[in-house]
Amino acid sequence: MEAVIAVFALLFVLFLGLGAYATVKVVGAAKRGVDRGLTQARRTVEDHTLRAKSFAQPGAAGELAQLRLKLRTSMRATQEALHAAVAEDSSLKESVGLFERLSAHGHELDDELKRLESEPDRAALAERLPELRERTERITHSADSLRWAARDRARRFADDDLDSLSAQIDLESGALRHWTTEPEPRPAASPEPRSRPQSAATPWPEAPAADAATAGQTWPETPQSSPAHEPARPAISPSAPRPTYPWQKKPRPESTT
Repeated sequence: MEAVIAVFALLFVLFLGLGAYATVKVVGAAKRGVDRGLTQARRTVEDHTLRAKSFAQPGAAGELAQLRLKLRTSMRATQEALHAAVAEDSSLKESVGLFERLSAHGHELDDELKRLESEPDRAALAERLPELRERTERITHSADSLRWAARDRARRFADDDLDSLSAQIDLESGALRHWTTEPEPRPAASPEPRSRPQSAATPWPEAPAADAATAGQTWPETPQSSPAHEPARPAISPSAPRPTYPWQKKPRPESTT
């Protein structure tokens, strides 16, 4: 009985610990989600504010806002492109490391531009603008170069995969069209006799009209002579005794013995 109670107590403690761990993980994920949402909202507000300043404030203040907006947009786009590509291509890890080093310079420049927005000495600010503009151009050019190189690499891999897939599909299509048993050749059909078309406008030729003696006769019969001109045929047995001649011998009578 005590063993059963100990087992139930152990299971209760185990479930309690798992519940606490799951609660901590859920709370941490929710906190990170809230932080990402706040960061994204703050970033969006700052971008809109910089865009408004670049159009509303003339002179050095407006140019500083343009430089900050250009720098932030380029760095953010490159970061998203590299992080999305490195999940599929591990060879981009070195590029991500280079971008992190570039991001340090970018954050330093962004902080400096942000501090100079409240600089009251506009003359000194105007003197530093060319140098700030050059630094911004170098950083954004490097970030754009990394981003476009990663995109070109991904597109090249996609083109190579598409070429290989197209070659395999062509090979498979050719194999599907290769019939293992060829159909037996059918004998050439003899041309059917063409029936002569009958035309209602052209009637068949009629036979020449026969005279009164041969009217109604189709095939010619063997000509027969008239009974009046036919010579008398001799009978099988002569009706009169044949004549005798002196050089003929008399018939010898047959012997009875």
